[in-house]
Amino acid sequence: MIDISKKEIWFVTGSQHLYGEETLKQVALNSQEIVKGLNGSSHIPVNIVFKPTVKTPDEITNICQEANAEKNCIGLITWMHTFSPAKMWIVGLNILNKPICHLHTQFNAEIPWSTIDMDFMNLNQSAHGDREFGYIMSRMRKKRKVVVGHWQSERVQIKLGIWSRVVLGWDDLQNLKVARFGDNMRQVAVTDGDKVDAQIRFGMSVNGYDSSDIVKHIDNVSESDLNTLLDVYESSYELTPSLKKGGEKRQSLVEAAKIELGLRSFLDEGGFKAFTDTFENLGALKQLPGIAAQRLMADGYGFAGEGDWKTAAMVRALKVMNYGLEGGTSFMEDYTYHFTPEKSYVLGSHMLEICPSITDGKTSCEVHPLGIGGKEDPVRLVFNSPAGQAINVSLVDMGNRFRLIVNEVEAVKPMADLPKLPVARVLWDAKPNLEVAATAWILAGGAHHTVYSQAITTEYMEDFADIAGVELLVIDNNTSVREFKDKINANEAYYNMFQHRL
Repeated sequence: MIDISKKEIWFVTGSQHLYGEETLKQVALNSQEIVKGLNGSSHIPVNIVFKPTVKTPDEITNICQEANAEKNCIGLITWMHTFSPAKMWIVGLNILNKPICHLHTQFNAEIPWSTIDMDFMNLNQSAHGDREFGYIMSRMRKKRKVVVGHWQSERVQIKLGIWSRVVLGWDDLQNLKVARFGDNMRQVAVTDGDKVDAQIRFGMSVNGYDSSDIVKHIDNVSESDLNTLLDVYESSYELTPSLKKGGEKRQSLVEAAKIELGLRSFLDEGGFKAFTDTFENLGALKQLPGIAAQRLMADGYGFAGEGDWKTAAMVRALKVMNYGLEGGTSFMEDYTYHFTPEKSYVLGSHMLEICPSITDGKTSCEVHPLGIGGKEDPVRLVFNSPAGQAINVSLVDMGNRFRLIVNEVEAVKPMADLPKLPVARVLWDAKPNLEVAATAWILAGGAHHTVYSQAITTEYMEDFADIAGVELLVIDNNTSVREFKDKINANEAYYNMFQHRL
């Protein structure tokens, strides 16, 4: 479902002919050694590809054109080993449409005090060569990631790994197809938005389908495939007695399995990697997809309820970034609060569809009445989420721009059992505290739906916002309401002033 095996990031080193062939040969050898080292790092999931040193405006323009045309190239890491006059880069940077990470490093870590001479200085000029390159990108208003430090440093490799994962998510969005079964929940504002502008900005296309499109696939489900999936349910989860063979609600599990198989067939046939549904547009579906949406998310699909296509797309993007990391990512909703004089918490959940990638390992399969939608009782996976650091992410349409909002949180163990709550859930402490976090979130226009991730951090979202060219508001331990208001007001002026450039 998520395949990054063919994706690559090009390593492009800048120099010029001024220094002679011997220096340029050494520049190339050093760059190759750096690429070899980065590819040996466990922190970088994407293959880094060495490219010949660029020394002229034509060479720079050509490599940028080639990067644009190569679908498996998802970004460029650039480094100025020597001094590369930055006017040479203007044409190439103007046409480049792939993300850039500017690595400010040098080949050697330390100064060779007893042997250093001008030959060494001429070869190892990144201290000022990268500043020249940085100037032209700032002058051209090019958003990029800047990583400073020695290339063998684990800290540097971690930062490069984070950026490469973000670029994987961005690359996936460029051709993401989101299927909406029905429209968004009626009269709801935040789940709606400008799908055309979203496709221009992020690349994803969002189109609507009727529940009957799923039913056609459900009707074609074979008895063999159905029984195989039912066996998977029984072996993977603790089924409540009513769902086991011979149980009074067994047919509900059968219908849920049919819906999952039908959904998978529809999504796979159409090349969709994200989808939404809503309880108001279920048509001939006998129950709202619960376990189906949960298991599809666990496999890497993006999902959000009530037609929330923006959140569904972001779930998918973060799933791609999350690939191979510990911790999960899920569709989430701020549902209810736990207010006490000492500390206040948020209980996050949804009607059914929380991804089991964030389970604490104890997952039961249950069926309960839904209370809305007027359909049969849906099947769902019920579990708690483990304690630990996480973020909540919301992408909202502000009319003249998209805004990305991040709240850093810490999940905690529930204070007591929840025997009558028939949904998956997670309890968290919103940073810096619930009062400030909720105030800032509401002032920012943050949605009630979010992407909740235990694997992705704020740094990923900062890189994503730069690549996408969207506004970012972060709520963390350092947030104060007064300063947050000032930032919102400053951003309003900034984005109105520079909207034509973003």
